[in-house]
Amino acid sequence: MRDLAADRSSLDPIEIASIDEIRATQLERLKWSLRHAYENVPLYRDRYDAAGVHPDDLVTLADLAKFPFMEKDDLRASYPFGLFAVPRDQIVRLHASSGTTGKPTVVGYTQNDIDMWANMVARSMRASGTRPGDIAHIAYGYGLFTGGLGAHYGAERLGCTVVPVSGGMTERQVTLIEDFKPTTIMVTPSYMLNILEQYQKAGIDPRGSSLEVGIFGAEPWTNTMRKEIENAFDMHAVDIYGLSEILGPGVANECVETKDGLHIWEDHFYPEIIDPKTGAVLPDGEMGELVFTTITKEGLPMIRYRTRDLSRLLPGTARSMRRMEKITGRSDDMIILRGVNVFPSQIEEQVLSLSGLAPYFQIELTRAGRMDAMTVNVEAVPQTASDDDRGANTALLSQKIKDTIGITAKVVVGLPGTVERSQGKARRVIDTRDEG
Repeated sequence: MRDLAADRSSLDPIEIASIDEIRATQLERLKWSLRHAYENVPLYRDRYDAAGVHPDDLVTLADLAKFPFMEKDDLRASYPFGLFAVPRDQIVRLHASSGTTGKPTVVGYTQNDIDMWANMVARSMRASGTRPGDIAHIAYGYGLFTGGLGAHYGAERLGCTVVPVSGGMTERQVTLIEDFKPTTIMVTPSYMLNILEQYQKAGIDPRGSSLEVGIFGAEPWTNTMRKEIENAFDMHAVDIYGLSEILGPGVANECVETKDGLHIWEDHFYPEIIDPKTGAVLPDGEMGELVFTTITKEGLPMIRYRTRDLSRLLPGTARSMRRMEKITGRSDDMIILRGVNVFPSQIEEQVLSLSGLAPYFQIELTRAGRMDAMTVNVEAVPQTASDDDRGANTALLSQKIKDTIGITAKVVVGLPGTVERSQGKARRVIDTRDEG
């Protein structure tokens, strides 16, 4: 893999500014954002008045802890436009979640928001090793999902040639990569595994592809998966972070030269880590739930939004701004099985540790009487698809899960191709315990 570290002279000055300068910028912008939300969004005004706080109470950054949290249910309850802080005709773009668990969450952007978003994705891509003039293959889904268009506008802002493939039609993805020869691909990590599988089916060596950088986001993924993808394609695999309520992709990104956590673009987003149970703010370095406040967003300001993502804040390395540790779990996707806390990423680590298993898995949670049970469905690679090999890998994975996580799970090692494939975000857990 080539050294793709950015020339520091090409960075935005704030990326390598002093901590004092960054904090002063944050405080000034945070005061504006609190007042903007309070004066223009009735929910914020009512909630702050009820809590006995006012934007004028923010004197230092630590004072933000006095203000109430926002959660996803607040967006659902305000559907569709109740949280917008500008007149509707100043909103130039709408995105929304799928609404699979109720009303969708709707987010809106002013033109300034769209410009800032493009700048943040461009900054993230540059940190990943992408350069102006590169060809960027974008396989995130387009439409109401923020991934595709967010990546698209950022790649154009950086000066790339954009291939807007979107998701699905994996055979065509490989054809276009081979024909157009992009150096960057932006896609969910689980779908990148599908692309890898298609390379193997086509008999094409992925290490011979033109890809040098993969920018992966929209779902948690592990460093073990990073190694798997990097070794398979001989390219850099870096993490991008975002969520539509805060912006979309481009809130934070790994730097290709260090790959040691995601630098948060703190000139636009103020991060906190809280105890998920008590809501108390935790010091940098401690693990907890990630909370974000937007400090420049006009259309949909978010003050102390609970992301449910679990991480910790660390000092900057390749950039001055703080890093967030790679997300490998969420407080709301944690599985509690017979009193033990389990995250899908822990299962993924064990699946990827066995060379006889393909990197696909799905967890089924069931209940018989009062007893919860977990089944881990995986599949063999073609070389270990015999009954004996699958039996051996069943025993190995079962023991690894028992030894490392402390639970007994039923493991089913199927034939190649038996586990559901992702066309975007992977569906890792099927929970039927509350059905029937």
